[in-house]
Amino acid sequence: MTMAAQPLIAGSGQARILRIIGLLGIIGGLVMLVVGGVVWGTVSSQLAGEKITVAADASFLAGTTVDNPLSALAQANIINHHAMEASGGKTYAELAQDDKVRPTVMTASLLRASLFTSIVAFGVSFFAMGLGILVGLFGWAIFVLTPHALKKTAVPAVA
Repeated sequence: MTMAAQPLIAGSGQARILRIIGLLGIIGGLVMLVVGGVVWGTVSSQLAGEKITVAADASFLAGTTVDNPLSALAQANIINHHAMEASGGKTYAELAQDDKVRPTVMTASLLRASLFTSIVAFGVSFFAMGLGILVGLFGWAIFVLTPHALKKTAVPAVA
């Protein structure tokens, strides 16, 4: 057997291990895809359950229900706009402690933080789903490209 014709995998034990790794990659990828989808759905339904509607004067998605990352971003942006308008452009930390608008700006800041948390959760779930697809495809490739582990059989000698 020439060097070029030698198999990449020396023994049937190695092939078996690689096929198991490929199968684990497929299973792991499917789990990541499903869990990412469940998290996306959970965050979306929880936001929708709050019955938040993007303000009519928002720069985009005005009037839509907040149930996805873009609508959450639109609402967070318009909340910030309103808070800055009410405070004369000052943040919560810049306002005097006895300023009457300070509680409003604080509430706006907390609402924005909550919306940004949901945006991060959407991003992480999207990342998990994308990575799950890649891991599953890599596992499938390893599984398919690795030869089946064959039983060793005696090959009659040719005279």
